[in-house]
Amino acid sequence: MDKKLRDDIYIHAIEWVREAGEVIRDKMYGPLDIETKSNANDLVTKLDKETEQFFVAKVKSKFSGHFIHGEEGYGDSPTSLDGTVWIIDPIDGTMNFVHQKRNFAISVGIYHDGVGEIGLIYDVMANVLYHAKKGEGAYKDDVQLPSLPEIGNINEAIIGMNHFWLCENKLIEEQVMQKFVKDIRGTRTYGSAALEFAYTAEGIIDGYISMRLSPWDVAAGIVIVNEVGGITTDIDGKIVNMLDKSTILTCNSVLQKKILGMLKEGRK
Repeated sequence: MDKKLRDDIYIHAIEWVREAGEVIRDKMYGPLDIETKSNANDLVTKLDKETEQFFVAKVKSKFSGHFIHGEEGYGDSPTSLDGTVWIIDPIDGTMNFVHQKRNFAISVGIYHDGVGEIGLIYDVMANVLYHAKKGEGAYKDDVQLPSLPEIGNINEAIIGMNHFWLCENKLIEEQVMQKFVKDIRGTRTYGSAALEFAYTAEGIIDGYISMRLSPWDVAAGIVIVNEVGGITTDIDGKIVNMLDKSTILTCNSVLQKKILGMLKEGRK
């Protein structure tokens, strides 16, 4: 992607993310019209839908040739990553949004011909923006994030994970997952994949693992983690499918190899 164009997209994307966050803060204590999607824990609210519609309108008015792949289905449902594709989760962590009024984020990943060019994760209630452009480093607001520490020992690592997968995991033997949890230093669950990517990039946690996430959960985070020297793959070590659901592991490259080896032992 041309640098001048990328910088223009980046400036507008940040402006729109902050504007959307302000609207969410203003409206979040009003009627949310909460609905369920795939199951009782898969929530969507009026603000999820309105926020995605806001981004669709903004992108289409300014960058008419761009495509949108969004969680709530108001975009284009692209079948490839050819061209420029905005991969958007309007509110990542909707359950936290509904129940806690915190620990949720707007996540926007912008890809060009399959390459992650821009990543934005906006912690709405903390008013903190994690952002990155390919090859130019990752930032938390105005502070550049350092490279990830090269933690290589499992027993020194704090890993973000959804504990639901310990009970309902159909990919890895339960005993192996239990051993994994016992061997690492600790686990954390924040309820927002986007924020767990951001915290990995910041070094608050050493990695994040999930057994099923959608592209809009991870698109922005992959770009940001890349810029601090991290790596993101599925649990077989393969490139993440940015058009379909996938398993996810993000961390530094040394830790990744050890975790992949450990999980491989328990693959069903």
